[in-house]
Amino acid sequence: MKSLRIPRSGKVVAGLIIFSVFVVLTIIGPWLAPYDPSATTFTPNQAPSWHHWLGTTSLGQDVISQLLVGCRVTMVVSFIAGFVATFISIVIGLAAGYLGGRTDDGLSILSTVFLVMPGLPLLIVISSLLPTGQQASPLIIGVIVAITGWAWGARVLRAQTLSLRNRDFVVAAHIIGEKRWRIMFKEIGPNLLPILASSLLFTILYSVGVYTTLAYLGLTNITTWNWGTMLYWAQSNNAALAGEWWWLAPPGIAIALVGTSLALINFGIDEFVNPRLREGGATKRQQRRAGLTRRPRLGYTPVVKTTNVPLVTSPDAVSPLKDEMS
Repeated sequence: MKSLRIPRSGKVVAGLIIFSVFVVLTIIGPWLAPYDPSATTFTPNQAPSWHHWLGTTSLGQDVISQLLVGCRVTMVVSFIAGFVATFISIVIGLAAGYLGGRTDDGLSILSTVFLVMPGLPLLIVISSLLPTGQQASPLIIGVIVAITGWAWGARVLRAQTLSLRNRDFVVAAHIIGEKRWRIMFKEIGPNLLPILASSLLFTILYSVGVYTTLAYLGLTNITTWNWGTMLYWAQSNNAALAGEWWWLAPPGIAIALVGTSLALINFGIDEFVNPRLREGGATKRQQRRAGLTRRPRLGYTPVVKTTNVPLVTSPDAVSPLKDEMS
């Protein structure tokens, strides 16, 4: 049995490192915050310094404390939305692809409706109907974001299930009398793990963008600190016009880094799904030393010969071998 090969790509390693940093900050970020993010006891509009690494706001609040505390809420909502949306995608996608018939028609229409429906206006309407106390609940907000983020993954899983349901191992499981749910989740499901992982990553990325957008528009509880709330207060106090870049830049950079890390990790998933993208053979340095082209033909892996193996250069060199064979 071959062991699972970990991608050697530097992009994947960089994505894992960046994302791991945010996961750690999600866990211990509020404990690392040097001050209360809502405290207004400091000098307003201070540039970054040793006492305030990211400066202070126009209200005298510490920016880095808001960033660290807001990391937990932003990431928790995104994780909840990502896992809930992926779970819905698995159930609907596998059921539609394997059962077929009217079940497939009904679930396909349902996913199509959510695909064509504008996500942000729907989220605005749903969130506006929530009581004030529930607008600050990460669980409630995460489930609401998941409602609009499951349809794309379900469509992809349905298409892949359609290509797997007539395979020999699925037919054999059906012949021996296994139940439908077991065939879907025990036989077909494990073959969809790379697609599920990719869907989960992009759903988390979608959730980060949607949640920060809702908070930036003031549609969530503005007293709960997250990266979107930081941008909301910065925009409300005209931080851009006042030149307070240290108030606007940190949450924006944090959102961009999370998105970049998830995209880089997805490269590693693509390497497992598509063998042509796997790294192997000679490295770029070995290619240069051997005089090989830097951009080989698609589908071929450059390999440098390291052992001295005699090459056949003329027909006479193989004549003794022909005599022995004859």
